[in-house]
Formats: sequence, structure tokens, C-alpha cells
Amino acid sequence: MCDTMIVVSPERVLFAKNSDRDANEAQLLDWQPRGTHAPGATLRCTWIEIPQVPETNAVLLSRPFWMWGAEMGANEHGVVIGNEAVFTNQPYTKTGLTGMDLLRLALERAATASAAVETITDLLARFGQGGGCGFEHPRFTYHNSFLIADPREAYVLETAGRLWAVERVTQGARSISNGLTIPGFAEQHSDFLKTKVSACRARQALTQRRAEVAKSAGDLMAILRDHGDGGPRYSWVNGALSAPCVHAGGIATGSQSVASWVADLTPAGVRHWVTGTSAPCTGLFKPVEVGRPLDLGPEPTGVADPASLWWRHERLHRRALRDPERLLPLFTPDRDAIERRWLADPPEPPEAFRVADGLLAEWTDRLTLVPDRRPSYVRRYWKARNRSAGMILL
Repeated sequence: MCDTMIVVSPERVLFAKNSDRDANEAQLLDWQPRGTHAPGATLRCTWIEIPQVPETNAVLLSRPFWMWGAEMGANEHGVVIGNEAVFTNQPYTKTGLTGMDLLRLALERAATASAAVETITDLLARFGQGGGCGFEHPRFTYHNSFLIADPREAYVLETAGRLWAVERVTQGARSISNGLTIPGFAEQHSDFLKTKVSACRARQALTQRRAEVAKSAGDLMAILRDHGDGGPRYSWVNGALSAPCVHAGGIATGSQSVASWVADLTPAGVRHWVTGTSAPCTGLFKPVEVGRPLDLGPEPTGVADPASLWWRHERLHRRALRDPERLLPLFTPDRDAIERRWLADPPEPPEAFRVADGLLAEWTDRLTLVPDRRPSYVRRYWKARNRSAGMILL
């Protein structure tokens, strides 16, 4: 489950997204350069092969380690896209392009937000959407909605099978979550039960309300970290899925915020901020550039690896959430002060990641392994995920 939002004004477009997926489904930052391709070339996406285009844009993607497509990303032209799982009354197919494939293909092939909408809807008509989208449950599938933006405008694109509806956003705030929202299309095609279990209505109402008064990238970072009223608040059905900063632990769904992205898009230039790690409430947003790849070490997998940034951060995240009321204040004031300085005067990306890595080690050492104060079903959930990933919290 996920949440994506934009704020459109005459001066800029602000974009933000939390990617919520399985707790051990590490997500990586993936820089892909501009490319040229031979006539007749084909492209292998997550599950199917399609014709390649003559030229593709440089892109920066945040994607689950095992799939070709991405949960969110940006291209060299200032287009950004985030996708959402939605549940509809249209048939689900065993193969096709995943929503993440469609997102990456649009970034690689489109130079504006409107062109990205056309790219996705054309591919949807030609190849359909389908195939397994889950890490822990490989056959889990869904349909998709997208929030697509460039420095001048944004679009909400919602799908149900091969059907789709689009809404242009030229002013103000708009958020999407795990349910259809475009009037008429939503009433006609929503799956009521699955949409309810996703708790998307509560999250979308919260993000919409807060986005309407957001003025800066820092404001959107704060929304992505929102636990709601004194949270995280857990439910045995779906964990802490009622607020944008999602924490896993439910019986019916185990979604966890595993990566976060904020973008500030203006005609004069764009700036992207990413955590590169899970749980924005414990993460630090760092500047990145589409055309400037960084060496962040080995790509993460579903197994704990201290050489990987994503898994190094998991030691901090998984310790802190055992008793967030006690442990988060041990490092988040420092984190927030650093982000304020960086937002006012952004460091070079390599320096930011170098500093952030040192701080991550320092902050992790501050957190002793205290008793886990979460509900028993949440403790069982995380004990099983730590065991399957080989994660030791000492």
C-alpha cells in the first residue's frame, strides 16, 4: 500500500510518495543513462517482452530489488511519477505489464507529464496490466493508479484492467492512495472490500488535508512521516496502515513504508530528495540528481546485508520501532536539524550520503535493545521477518 501527493502552484510543483511493500522487500536507487536502441530491439520487463523504442531518457528509479519496474522515479526532463495499487471489479490477468513497469516505461519514453499519460494508456491498451506484484506472496496482483507531474502540471491516472480515467491538476493539492478517486470511474469500478481493508480512505483524507496547506518540500517530508493521532497505531487486521508512515504487523496485510521520495519541480530546475531506506520516521532525506549516479554499495536483496545501505538502516529502524515513544527522540531532533540545513543549502549528493552514513552508525549505537512494547501480533510478525532475513538486532 502507498500514498502519493502533489501540490501545484504557479511557481513550482511539489511531489511526495511513500512506497509501502513487504517488510523485507529492500528497495534500491537505480540510475539508468539515456540510451539508443537498434531497430527491432525488444525489452524484457518484469514478466513480458515488448518492442523497444529508438531512444530512452535518463532516469533515476526507486524500485524493489527483484523487479524491472519501479515504485517511483524521475527522468532527465523533470517528469516524476508515483504509482498506487488499486483494487477494482475488472478481471486480473496472470501476465502483462505491472504498474511498476508502466511507470518506468513512461519515464524512459516521455518528456512531459501529459506525454507520460499517453505512454501509459497506449501501453495499457496494447499489452494490458497483470502478473504477480508481491515479494512474500508472488501471485498477489492489483491494478494501478498514477500521479504524474512535471514542473508545470500534474495528472491523476486511474486504471481498472484496460480501462482508465484521467484528471488534470493545474492548481492546488491532490493525493492518491490505494483506492480509485476520480468521480464516476471510482463508483463504477472499485472493489469495496479490498479497498476498505487497505485503509486508503483514512490515509488519503489525511494526506489531502495536510497537502492543502503544504508550502515546501520539508512540509511534504513531514506528511510522509505522519503516524496519525499519536501513532504508530496498530490494528490486528492491517498493522499501522491508517496513516502515511506505514508500519507492518497485521494479519491481513503486512505493508511497510520501505522507501520515500520528495521532489521540488520548477521551470528553472528540479531537486529530488530520497531516503534510500525504509520508514521515513527513522530515515534522513538526502539530495540526488537524475544525471549523477552514486555508488551506494551492493544492491540489496531480501536477505540482511550490512554492506547495503537499505539493510544498514534496518538495524536503526527495527530497534527504534520496538518503543518509538522512547527511542525516536534519541536521534530525530538531530535528524530534523540536519534536514533543515540541507533544505536551505543542499550539499552535493556524494557528501550528503557520506555524512548520512556516519550519522546512521552513530544514531544506531544510541539505541539499546529495549523490550518490544508493540502488540503481541506485531512482535510475532517482526520476529518472523527478522528470522527470514537473517536480521540480528544486537
